[in-house]
Amino acid sequence: MSVLLYPIATEKAVSLITKNNTITYVVYNKAKKTEIKNEFEKLYNVKVEKVNIVNTPKNEKKAYIKLGKGQEATNVAMKLKLV
Repeated sequence: MSVLLYPIATEKAVSLITKNNTITYVVYNKAKKTEIKNEFEKLYNVKVEKVNIVNTPKNEKKAYIKLGKGQEATNVAMKLKLV
């Protein structure tokens, strides 16, 4: 089972791609940071610097996935068709 459910393409999420090199995903409610990091690295063949998690009022879990130095979030966003 995949812990990554779907990427978020709101205006704020798209601005984070260019400003902070960060991709925003809705993830499985019981997913841990290490599981999110490992799956994202395998799927998109990039290095993840860190993962921040936020629980939303809609009972969803959002993961802000910051890519490491030398990795471009815009390239991943193009694969996901966010930009």
